[in-house]
Amino acid sequence: MKIMVAYDGSRNAKLALAQVLTLFGAMRPQIILIGVAENPLDSSDANEELFQEEYRELKQALEGGMKFVQDEGLDCEIMLGEGDPRKMILKATKKRVPNLLVIARHSHQPDGGFIAQSLSYFVDELDYMTFGSVSSFLARRAECPLLILPSP
Repeated sequence: MKIMVAYDGSRNAKLALAQVLTLFGAMRPQIILIGVAENPLDSSDANEELFQEEYRELKQALEGGMKFVQDEGLDCEIMLGEGDPRKMILKATKKRVPNLLVIARHSHQPDGGFIAQSLSYFVDELDYMTFGSVSSFLARRAECPLLILPSP
């Protein structure tokens, strides 16, 4: 059994990975962690530096996730892509054909106070209206079963 987990090292991604191991660990699945670094909108030197930093941080997060899985005695590999996360994850599922794709839903409760919650709500709504969420995009297009884990 192959389980692909969208992973970015965030709190929700770590919790989702732990849930995957709890739910499916006894089946001894191969875990594939996929992370996607988004390309900068323009090619300025400043944006390229930010992208390279994001790429390094994501690679470190994936390696940390892989170590976590391997410490549980399971086989794990990582995939690191560049571009639109929705499209790159979909492409990875077509290439690797997992039995299950797992993604974590973003938290609806930001850690900050009222202003942070209001801003977070606005950004989430704007993101959903303009681009749609990764989970809704994949739910419509993935050719493998999709498990969307809620954030606590």
